[in-house]
Amino acid sequence: MPDSSEKFVAAIDQGTTSSRCIVFDRDGAIVAVDQREHRQIFPKPGWVEHDATEIWSKVQAVVAGAIAKAGLRADQVSALGITNQRETTVLWDRATGKPVHNAIVWQDTRTSGLCNELGGTDGQDRFREQTGLPLASYFSGPKAAWLLDNVPGLRTRAERGEIAFGTIDSWLIWNLTGGTDGGKHVTDVTNAGRTMLMNLRTLQWDQSILSAMNVPEAILPEIRSSSEVYGTAVGQLSGVPVASALGDQQAAVFGQACYDTGTAKNTYGTGSFLLLNTGNRPVPSKSGLLTTMGYKIGSEAPVYCLEGSIAITGALVQWFRDQLGIIRSADEIESLAASVDDNGGAYIVPAFSGLYAPYWRSDARGVVTGLTRYVTKAHHRARGPGGHQLADP
Repeated sequence: MPDSSEKFVAAIDQGTTSSRCIVFDRDGAIVAVDQREHRQIFPKPGWVEHDATEIWSKVQAVVAGAIAKAGLRADQVSALGITNQRETTVLWDRATGKPVHNAIVWQDTRTSGLCNELGGTDGQDRFREQTGLPLASYFSGPKAAWLLDNVPGLRTRAERGEIAFGTIDSWLIWNLTGGTDGGKHVTDVTNAGRTMLMNLRTLQWDQSILSAMNVPEAILPEIRSSSEVYGTAVGQLSGVPVASALGDQQAAVFGQACYDTGTAKNTYGTGSFLLLNTGNRPVPSKSGLLTTMGYKIGSEAPVYCLEGSIAITGALVQWFRDQLGIIRSADEIESLAASVDDNGGAYIVPAFSGLYAPYWRSDARGVVTGLTRYVTKAHHRARGPGGHQLADP
């Protein structure tokens, strides 16, 4: 059991397929971890949803589990931070605290047509100067607009201020700090920057884009830095400051100590994301990369990044397991791939959510090619745009 006077910090990691809570001691060592998966909902081809209420329930469970495993009281937790799947969009009723629809996940492609309409004669780059982002189904703003236009009566209620919009960080912070009883409706710059509604230079909601997308400002959270006290938790962590939020890939940039201009990280999870620190100024890309927020610590100057994004890498293993039934567990992938000398000429391009960098083609779909009678389930190797290898299932 830890010394009763010792202090700890807790981190909620709310990801695309599961939620975790990790407790760290003052030296950064992991004291306890608890993790639980949540459902993936696929209503139509290309559509991906989550139940935001289920996510909140699982987050509460993993927080309780990690604190119990660590043998801690709430007053031994100095602060709570959040990292989250980016772009996943939740709209909820401020009075009841209930989501008005399933969350639309970042992988979802239903807004492809809307993005084409918004591009008009300017195309994908219509808002790139202000936001650093191409018009693509990946981002949150069009998802919010789609919900407002497709859930009966929602737009009217939103314009009256009855509805709240948020990415998963906002949804969790609001619930953690009281929900319908005074919950704080905020987001940080890294998550706000992925909505396509925030101006990268002012770090505020861009009125011209809100007007173009017909998203009422009344639903939006307040934009804050990535490290400050947003509010105080209630419930099982009563009194603990909720003091940090970063989108998952930006959290990895900070966690991997990419503090200097020119340092970079690449992570492999549901997708793969390479982020390069460009310092205190946004750098436009001519090669299909995203110009995005890196982090902002309190009142310090913001740090920007260039990002290359691939939607599906690790999730391909999950697809082999859950949709095709080729494997029973993820760890079978390695031994299966090792059982053959090469890929036998077979390739998979897992464009299940379109192609991200550098093409930004929401209409692309997955392809299997090079099949012969020689090929077995052990031969498939996933290849990305241009034939770059993504994984070895």
